[in-house]
Order: sequence, then structure tokens, then C-alpha cells
Amino acid sequence: MTLETVAAQHWDVIVAGGGNAALCAAIEAAEKGARVLMVEAAPLPYRGGNSRHTRNFRCMHRGPLSVLTDSYGEDEYFDDLLRVTKANTDEGLARMAIRLSEEALPWMEAHGIRFQPSLSGTLSLSRTNAFFLGGGKALVNAYYRTAEALGVRFLYETQVTHVHLAGDRFEAVDLLCGEEMATVSGSAIVLASGGFQGDLDWLARAWGPAARNFLIRGTPYNRGVVLRDMLDQGTQSVGDPTQCHAVAIDGRAPKFDGGIVTRLDCVPFSVVVNKDGARFYDEGEDVWPKRYAIWGRLVAAQPHQVAFSIIDNKSRELFMPSVYPPETAETIDGLAQRLGLPGVKLRETVEAFNAACRDGTFHPTELDGLATEGLSPPKTNWARPILEPPFYGYTLRPGVTFTYLGLKVDDTARVQGASRALENVWAAGEIMAGSILGQGYLAGFGMTIGTVFGRIAGREAASHVL
Repeated sequence: MTLETVAAQHWDVIVAGGGNAALCAAIEAAEKGARVLMVEAAPLPYRGGNSRHTRNFRCMHRGPLSVLTDSYGEDEYFDDLLRVTKANTDEGLARMAIRLSEEALPWMEAHGIRFQPSLSGTLSLSRTNAFFLGGGKALVNAYYRTAEALGVRFLYETQVTHVHLAGDRFEAVDLLCGEEMATVSGSAIVLASGGFQGDLDWLARAWGPAARNFLIRGTPYNRGVVLRDMLDQGTQSVGDPTQCHAVAIDGRAPKFDGGIVTRLDCVPFSVVVNKDGARFYDEGEDVWPKRYAIWGRLVAAQPHQVAFSIIDNKSRELFMPSVYPPETAETIDGLAQRLGLPGVKLRETVEAFNAACRDGTFHPTELDGLATEGLSPPKTNWARPILEPPFYGYTLRPGVTFTYLGLKVDDTARVQGASRALENVWAAGEIMAGSILGQGYLAGFGMTIGTVFGRIAGREAASHVL
């Protein structure tokens, strides 16, 4: 559809965004009979936002469900969330998202999503996370096919530049496509356009100049334009602009859109040092799905926002393969030279670590208590001496997926204005995830938030209109 054609019509529900949350909202609204327009800033080949890079969905279940094994109850799920967020979460919204995830998985399957059992390297998630067959790109494409069959209309390469509010009521949006602009009216709007991580200037204002060294592993099209517009109009915000889903990724990854393949999962089986060759954190604190998202911030705090993960040959096959091969050498000094690290210091660090390791039983997929003794910082699990050549090294940099500053919503996904809820404005996905993710991250939980709140927002918006 052209912008001119779109502007000539009045829409029941306008959805700003083109990823998982937006698609779930559009599908739910269309199934209720609403005329739905989706506005996606990215070109068609890059549609889907960060959802293109996802792999799985974290799901509560009271028994085996689809590809999920055993059970994963509400309290255990919530306890996992509490640990990674350090209790910085809205318990009511969090528990609601957790409970509704159980019914969401069958809904996803009914709308074209296919799942596969956990593969080698992800077996620790077989009980908690359902993996998408074909990954996030397959999920996005399946939802677009479903939405199109329901009559949803799409605009690509089109930015929502302004949301027109009259008091507490939404009336229209300003759209920009190339050099063409138009104002499009609607009866309700769902905001699902992501965070602001694609705007490096905004990141630098929040974090300081160090943010310019960050890599953005997600889409470059999430620049926070709609978020900024809504905050400027007095809607309530939630979350800290310096909090985000930031993981340690390969330092050779592209500046934008490297996606999940750039993530490195070697940390639990390694020693991690900064550019001075010194360790700075416990690499074995917890199982990787519960700790991988803290490492982006840890690396960001190191000199030049860089760190290095060192393993030996016996750990080479214990984690998902990297998209780029590691640096390798037959000696620690040789590896230091390849990584640009001080050889004497790195050797001293590795030797001190080796001397602190103790005998015990190694279990790579669970907490094994195989800890160092008398070392600071300690390594509390999977601490095995790094002795067996060849030795391997990866450069780590912070990879930001999405930011947590967002719009405050209630349990119906309705956006909160300065003094009360807006009448016909809902939000879903990353743009409101800070309500639940005050800090930290739990693998697959972003998809849970987007799916649950996207479905709620779409239903609520359509019910308001029809």
C-alpha cells in the first residue's frame, strides 16, 4: 500500500512496529474484526525488529508441553526472574506475563509457529524454553503470513514521527516514508516500536562517551522515535536509560544487526580478563542462561569496553560454536600476543587461577560447585585448570539488544498518561519491557513479554473500537 492510499482511510487500529509484539497485537485485533494497519520502519527484508534474531520463548508449564519437558511452575519462573533483576520488577505484571505464557505457546503454534527440541549446547533450557524451528526469522515470516491472511495491511520503510494526542485520546499519527509525509487517523493505536538502542547519541547521553564503543547486536531501526515523542508529551516513563539487555559478543561483530550468532557462550568455561590481563568477575556464578546478559555491562565497565575469554582445548566443544573462529596458540604467551594482551600478566593470571582450582566432578550443564579456593574474584563453578593446548581466545565487547527505558503500562497494556491512563493507546514489547525488566535478563523472556502484552494490547484495542 502507498502512503497516499493509507492516508485516505481511517483505521480501526494502527500498530507502530513490525516485530513479535506488533504482530501479535495485529493478529489479535484483526481476528476480532478490526481493520489494522502496521507501520514498520525497516525495509521488507529487515522487517521484524529484534525478533528476527531470537531463538526461543520462555514458558511456564505444569507438565510436558509441546517440545518442553517436565514442568516449570510460576513460582520457580518468578524466582529466576527475581535473581536476574535483583527484585527490580513489577511483581503483578511479571507474574501475569509468566502465567499467560502457558496459554501463549499453543496460540503461537495455532498461528504458524513451529518449535524444535533443544539442541546440543542448549540442553539446560529444554525444560524452560521452547526453541523456534528456523529461528526468529521463521517466526516473523509465519506471523506476517498469518496477519496478511487476516487482512492486516503493512507499510515498510515508514517511520511514525509523531503520535497526535488530544488530551488523553489518540487521534492520528504522522508518517514519513522517504521524503513523503502524511497524517493517518485511527481509532486506537498499539505502540510496539522498540527501545532507543539504535540511536548512539541517546545511548551516549545516558551512558557517557563509552557507549560509542558498544556494538548494537539488534536492529538499527529501533531509534526510540516513538518513545521520545510519547515521553515529550508527558506520558509516564518506567525504567533506567542505562539499563538494557547487553551481552558479551564477539568483538569482531558488525556495529549493527549482528544478531544472536555474534554472542559468545564460552565464558563459564573460561577465565575472562580485561586489556591489562586481570580477571574482574566470577565466570561461574550461575548457569549461562541466567547470567549471560550481565556480561555486556561487566565488559562495558572495563577499560576501552573490551575483555578477553581464555579457554583451553578440553573446553572447546562445550558451548555453541562461534560465528568467527577464535584466536589460537600453543602457549598462553603466544595467545596473549595474538590478542594484544601483556604476556607476563596474562600468564600470571592463568597460573594463579590454575593453582586455585581444586579436584571435583565437572558437570558442564549444571551448577557443579567446582570452585577455586583463595582466589579473588572466585570462580564458583566449572573451575578447571587451563593447561591443555592449544589455547583459544575471544575478544568480547558489549552487545546491546534493547534498552529498558520505556512507557509505563497497566495490566491491560494501556499506556499511562501524566495523571491517568490514555483512553485508546496501548504498548507492547521492548517499549514497555522496563516495567518488568528493571535490570538483568532471563533467556527467552523478551519474547514472553512481547507475546503476552502484544496479544493483550491487540485485543484491548479492538474491543475499544468495535
